[in-house]
Amino acid sequence: MDALLLVEQGLNGLQLGVMLFLMAAGLTLVFGIMDLINLAHGTFYMVGAYLTAALVPVLDSFPLALAAAVLLTALLGLVVEAVALRTLYRRDHLDQVLATFGLILFFNELVKIIFGPVPIFLNPPAALAGTVDLFGLTYPAFRLAILAVGLAVAVFLWLLIARTRVGMLIRAGATNREMVMALGVDVRLLFGLVFALGCGLAGLAGAMAGPVLAVQVGMGEQILILTFVVIVIGGIGSIRGALAGALLVGMVDTLGRALLPAAFRLVMDAANASAAGAALASMAIYVLMAVVLAIKPKGLFPAH
Repeated sequence: MDALLLVEQGLNGLQLGVMLFLMAAGLTLVFGIMDLINLAHGTFYMVGAYLTAALVPVLDSFPLALAAAVLLTALLGLVVEAVALRTLYRRDHLDQVLATFGLILFFNELVKIIFGPVPIFLNPPAALAGTVDLFGLTYPAFRLAILAVGLAVAVFLWLLIARTRVGMLIRAGATNREMVMALGVDVRLLFGLVFALGCGLAGLAGAMAGPVLAVQVGMGEQILILTFVVIVIGGIGSIRGALAGALLVGMVDTLGRALLPAAFRLVMDAANASAAGAALASMAIYVLMAVVLAIKPKGLFPAH
């Protein structure tokens, strides 16, 4: 394979990993801190993408539309947590799975009623619509912007969790909820804000994915499975693990789809090589998860 093509696929893998991190960071916060299995997390990814697509023509600015969409998605998450999920914290995980699966169906139909069933194509901002020359490689500027946003969010979350009073309360609430409540902290408000933050990060991922993928009903379920794989590999409740797992999954998935068909062409005809390579590439991330769990059952960087 050409070296430039390999570098391009590596950058695509990093970009996918960053997108997965934006999803996984919010989901691992909610599950690791609140002990809530939220299957509807992908719904907020979809809502963020649709809100951005709807607000760009109104505000005539992609950055403003993105910021507004993230804020509105976080507020929607706050409402959903207060209305539908707060009573589930002390219920078993099966009840949480059933309730959040119901939310998926509800929001999918609601979005279909409001925006219609036809996919929406969202253009990137004019300043990032072109390409950038990277040592002879022409690469889309917007994909590089996704990488920058993801890294900025990773730094922000590290500072929030490790260096602020709010982060201290979040870590304490995850460790001993009753003791934090006894100290006078409003744990319900704290958990609501954590859930809203997770939803906002999912909305940000959806907004950034809109110009790369089609904005359509059900798009959140497609990425949710990969997000759960990332959390399991990285370690439940760990932001560092979410970043490491997301980058690993992004690279393995992207490079597997690019390299495996070419490798199989060395030993079989092109048609069979493409089919075998595609099938094995789709399995690669699950093989990676099995290997990681066999070596480290709690993930690469389990939360303490």
